[in-house]
Amino acid sequence: MSVASAQNKMTPETLWSLGRVSAIGISKDAKNLVYRVSTPNVAENKSASKYYSVPIAGGNATEVSDYKSLVADKNVSSDGKYLLYSDEVKIDKVNGKDFYPELTKSDVQVYNSLDYRHWDTWNTGSFNHVMFRENKSGTTGTDIMKGEAFDSPQKPFGGDEDYIWSPDAKSIIYVSKKKSGTEYAISTNTDIYQYDIASGKTINRSEGNLGYDTHPDFSPQGYLTWLQMKRDGYESDKNDIIVDFNGLKMNLTLNWDGTVDDYKWSPDGKKIYFTAAVDGTKQLFEVNFPGKTKIAVQVNQVTNGDFDVNDIIGFSGDLILLSRGDMNHASELFSYDLGKAKWNQLTTVNKATYDTMALSKTERRYVTTTDGKKMLVWVILPPAFDPNKKYPTLLYCQGGPQSALTQFYSFRWNFQLMAANGYIVVAPNRRGMPGHGVEWNEAISKDWGGQVMRDYLSAIDDVAKEKYVDKARLGCVGASFGGYSVFYLAGIHQKRFKSFISHDGVFNLESMYGTTEEVFFNNWDHGGPYWDKSNTDAQKAYSEFNPINNVAKWDTPIMIVQGGKDYRVPIGQAQEAFQAAQLRGIKSRLLYFPEENHWVTQPQNGMVWQREFFKWLKETL
Repeated sequence: MSVASAQNKMTPETLWSLGRVSAIGISKDAKNLVYRVSTPNVAENKSASKYYSVPIAGGNATEVSDYKSLVADKNVSSDGKYLLYSDEVKIDKVNGKDFYPELTKSDVQVYNSLDYRHWDTWNTGSFNHVMFRENKSGTTGTDIMKGEAFDSPQKPFGGDEDYIWSPDAKSIIYVSKKKSGTEYAISTNTDIYQYDIASGKTINRSEGNLGYDTHPDFSPQGYLTWLQMKRDGYESDKNDIIVDFNGLKMNLTLNWDGTVDDYKWSPDGKKIYFTAAVDGTKQLFEVNFPGKTKIAVQVNQVTNGDFDVNDIIGFSGDLILLSRGDMNHASELFSYDLGKAKWNQLTTVNKATYDTMALSKTERRYVTTTDGKKMLVWVILPPAFDPNKKYPTLLYCQGGPQSALTQFYSFRWNFQLMAANGYIVVAPNRRGMPGHGVEWNEAISKDWGGQVMRDYLSAIDDVAKEKYVDKARLGCVGASFGGYSVFYLAGIHQKRFKSFISHDGVFNLESMYGTTEEVFFNNWDHGGPYWDKSNTDAQKAYSEFNPINNVAKWDTPIMIVQGGKDYRVPIGQAQEAFQAAQLRGIKSRLLYFPEENHWVTQPQNGMVWQREFFKWLKETL
């Protein structure tokens, strides 16, 4: 393809027409990879899915109708006798009619503790429970959590990865945080439970660990494995691989300076392959399992490049099947030959679109921070970039605050689209991000307005030295913690920026503490509640690091975006910020999505978001 033929640039319409590829699994005959392509339909305001099968050895994909019959169902026991599933069970009284059956038209909700709402849903007194039944239609299921006011799968994001069969089909392993009410809201202590089919008894396989225990699996030899965080209340703690080897809990990644995303055992049970952030990308790693031998445990990075390895699908001989993407390409499915270190792309769902498109260029830049550290900064340049021209430039502030900023492809914060609209994007791997060692990852906790803010300014100041950056047209954008960052920088930027956009950002740390649902997050990252005057960490957070205390210094146009069903960063944060900006006479706009949560998921809402984003920048930058 010639350069001249790639004249198109990414638009919101093109972005929302791309197919979103996800693997279903390897076919029963181990010859094909089955996958789904979900494509948004903006006119219908929904997405439609189609299913395909592609040869693992490479070749043309074929659309399939009965995809479930092609792939082994992990929820069917190894002897084929039972089916594992989950269902909601009403346990607690919450609604007015639960207490007063004759008042059928009441819409009252009654709560006596926290956990009254989570993510985007109010607690109705129903809980997810793991069930099993005979593997035939019409049979009655057994609730293995009968009467328990606990969830499995975990809310809000848990699915059937939260429960599995033991290899001998005699027991069920599941994840649950067996805490209720206020205790639930201040803890991250999930555990791995094992339910015995014959006796009906349950034991805690991860008892004693106080943080998250998730992602249970079995090795080919039958050793229970899971991911573990040690500290209660710290949702972004180092995630390690634990193997229960005949009662000895072996931490395979204890001495490795990183945090695990996902993992899968090799077919021979000698290694575990896992994904993790490293130096601004997400790569595939391996760790050996020593078993009874005295062989040292060693972690090795398997892949390398400016891309993200997103999911491990499975194995076929020397091939490992993976999902991979980068800042210019939505994820597609690949095989990687472990012996030859060779990639082969299996799906090309969006290739025709990208082949006609002038792509942005991503560059690594290492900036020296104010405390003498080297910080990776991604710089994304517009298509057909001309270093002799001057470009408006956006500082992108990542959320989390402990989320990795890698070669990800977002359908909202899409760097390719920003660059195609003529903006340079500066995306720093500032303090708090995984992929640069545990110390760097943890440095942001209890220091939201400290070194991380200096990191942001170091990044934009360094890039702004380039002659192709229009220093009079700098913008600052971000969501979640990135939205907080926008609010905070708006009060300290000293006229660096001409425009701000904050999406679902934290504006007032005190009211945030009083309205958010996962209280453990604020307790950990800010040190405790705002009323604890004896807690120096907390008092510093709620005074020095609270954006509301710098509103008097706001002097720059700002657009504020908010989801009505965002209970993590509730609507009051946006209302307070917008009201402050308006009453101070600052050009400002409130973009409110009543039915969206912390994200924007509906196609037409997504289109409005993109159009308003660039409309605002054109007005102000």
